[in-house]
This record gives sequence, structure tokens and C-alpha cells, in this order.
Amino acid sequence: MTPVAWHMEVELSESDSAVAQDEKPLRVGVVGVGARAALAKHAKSLPAVTVVAAADPSPAATERVENRLGESVPLFPTVKELIDYGIDACIVTSPDGTHADVACELLEAGVAVFLEKPIAITAEDADRILKTALHTGSKLYVGHNMRHMDVVRRMRSLIEAGEIGEVKTIWCRHFVGHGGDFYFKDWHAERANTTGLLLQKGAHDIDVIHWLAGSRTSKVVAMGDLMVYGQVEDRRDNSSLLMGDWFSEDNWPPLSQKNLNPLIDVEDVSMVLMQLESGVLASYQQCHFTPDYWRNYTVIGTEGRMENFGDGEGGEIRVWKRRSGYRKDADAVYVLTGDEGGHGDADEATVKEFISFVRDGKPTATSPVAARDAVAAGEAATRSLREGNFPVDVPPAEPAVEAYFIAGQGKLSEEFPI
Repeated sequence: MTPVAWHMEVELSESDSAVAQDEKPLRVGVVGVGARAALAKHAKSLPAVTVVAAADPSPAATERVENRLGESVPLFPTVKELIDYGIDACIVTSPDGTHADVACELLEAGVAVFLEKPIAITAEDADRILKTALHTGSKLYVGHNMRHMDVVRRMRSLIEAGEIGEVKTIWCRHFVGHGGDFYFKDWHAERANTTGLLLQKGAHDIDVIHWLAGSRTSKVVAMGDLMVYGQVEDRRDNSSLLMGDWFSEDNWPPLSQKNLNPLIDVEDVSMVLMQLESGVLASYQQCHFTPDYWRNYTVIGTEGRMENFGDGEGGEIRVWKRRSGYRKDADAVYVLTGDEGGHGDADEATVKEFISFVRDGKPTATSPVAARDAVAAGEAATRSLREGNFPVDVPPAEPAVEAYFIAGQGKLSEEFPI
């Protein structure tokens, strides 16, 4: 089958991004001047948007500001001082365990919030953020950028077009080839900051599984372990550094890694089985000591199967729709575009969507409630794998909260009493 090059438009249209020359600039702040703070560069490239200040209590943040944000701006040690400086919106990229307190403080001050995924590290904190957004009426956006990746949007479009019939099961294998450098040399390695990597890293893919299936997880059972990086004895406090300071593809094999975080109490391999409310069955597997780094999704419906090979530029989605033995040639092949360097294109589209949502209330591909559902499933799965591998029910969001966000956060919160 000849591959089909099909470009999925993920950027906002020119009319969406065009802003009158005399419109008051949107004043954007940043909380957390770490690796993901570079998202702010996408904001400052948009018309009538200016990044005016940042907040980060780390002494090292002073030296990072210009590099991470693309310019030198005032830096404050507290969120309150950033709010007092005067901002309309804020991009929050601080460590995951701080998300709830930071987001709620900003929302209560009337600041629109872009919250890096995961929304929080517990369902309880995620619910607190959602309720704060509802009660204050302040706009909340969660940066699940994979909803803007071509591989995900393409698969979803094929499903909606009926290409494989009704979806019945979804499998995701996540090969985290840079896991040692990305997640075991800083705060990510500690449960107190993440709950666990099945939640922290898996929130992306659980959200994708939910989006492709059109349903959310109601029950999980999981297994996992710290199988490799716990054996590495070379440890160091890297709190003054960022991932780019130590990352190298030469850091291989995993047991030869150096300068791991002093405390490692999260798993480096995990797997979860999920039962969705719709009846769809799904699985997610994550390994942090593989040599290659990519995601593989398999979606099986009543009339076919699709699977991606590669998840960025030049990768393919292959679809099989006829019975046979093994055959490499699929019945349809769709070539992926964009995201050549990971999810950089998706990051840009996500920030554009946030700004458009703040300015004009335009609908978004991402969903705060869906972000909460991914965390709830990840937290329940982590509990299962650590407490005997038993099934755990996943509670949904409160109906009134869900209704508010389905309505687009545009109606008065009084219409949705808790």
C-alpha cells in the first residue's frame, strides 16, 4: 500500500491569531523557571502578548531566566509577588507537587492559568483546582500537548471516520529511552513530588487512551517495580541544575548512569490494565531503561486495527482491514508530519490554543476534567501496583464540576452549585 501523506492542521488559523494593533497586550507570567518554562517563548511570539515576569524560589533561577524565557524579566521568589506585579495569565511549569497550591492561588487572584501536565499528583488536588476555577470563574487550561500531536489527532480522526469500526480495545507501549536522564536525576524520582511515574509520565498516554476511546477509566489493576535504577549507587544532588546540564545519549547502558537523585522511590517499569466506562479495555506499559524513545499505540475495533510506527515526523499509522496471516503491508498507511523534535510543534499549538481561549473563549482540544481523569486513573493504578496488585475503582469528577467545564467555563459558576 502506498503511504498517504496527510497533514493534520493543528495550528490556529490566521484569523484566530490575528489581533488588532491597538489591543491591550496580554501580560503573561511564568511560575517555575525550569526546563518546561521555555513554553513561554511560544507565548511571547504571539501578537499582543508579553511575558512580563516570573516566580521561582530557587537561587539558580536568576541565571536561568533569560535562557528559558528568551529575555530577562523580573524574577520574584513567591507567587503572591508575581500576582502583585500585575499579570493577566500565567504559565505554570513548577514541579508537579506544587501545581495545586500554585494554580489555586493564581485562580483566586483572577489570573487565567496554563497548568503543565499533570494537573496535580492526586485526584483530590486535581478536584481542588477544578472547584477553585469553578468558584472564581478564572480560566483554567491544562497543557496536554499530545492532543495536538499528529499521531494522536490522526488516529482520532480515523476512528471518528469509522475506519476500524467501533473501538473495543487500546494498547499503549511507552519506550522511555531517555528515562535515566529525564526522570531519575531530579525531583521526578521522588514520590513526594510525583506520586509515581505511572501517573507523572503516564498521564499523557492515559489521556490519549481516553480521548481515542471517548470514555474514561472506571477500574484499574497494575504492576510495577524499581528494577534497574535502584541498583545505581552513584548519586548527587542536582537541584541547582536542569536536565540539559547532564543529558547525553552516551549515558548508556542504564546501570552505568552516574549522578542519580539521592532518593529514588518511584518505579522504572510499570503496566496497568484499564476498564473504561464504555466497556473498552485498555493497557498501558512504561519502561525507563529501553534504548529507544517513542510511543506505540494499537487500536482495535470491530472492523480493523491501526498501529503507529514512530510517533513523529516520518512515522506511520498503518491500518489492517482484511483477515490474513502476518503481513507487513497494511491496507492503508498514513505518514505523520510535524513533531520532528518530540512534541515541540504540539507545545506551540497548545500555547496558542491557551491564549486564544483566554482572549476569546474559543473551544479547546484539551480538557481540565479529562486531565483530572488521567490523574485519577494514574493514582489508582499506582496504589494498585504498590499495595498487592488488586483492582481499584477510579472515581469520576463531581457532575456539577464536569458540567461547568463541558459548558466551556463561560457561564457563571453559580449555575453549577457543588
